[in-house]
Amino acid sequence: MSDRHAGYIVTLTDDIRDELASEGIVVALQMVKGVLSVEPIIADFNLHMAQERVRAEYRSKMIEFVRSLG
Repeated sequence: MSDRHAGYIVTLTDDIRDELASEGIVVALQMVKGVLSVEPIIADFNLHMAQERVRAEYRSKMIEFVRSLG
């Protein structure tokens, strides 16, 4: 028996304005067969802080890796 998909997480490359999303992206996603709801995630300082922490950790790991090569 195969697994069943309950949903998908879609991540945008950049934050977009609410007006642009409601005009196209949200409407398009709602048109996909089987989509029950589309709820945008509002960008705020918590999201920004989490992204910056991940970037900082990634940079640190990359620097550590490069130093280990030399």
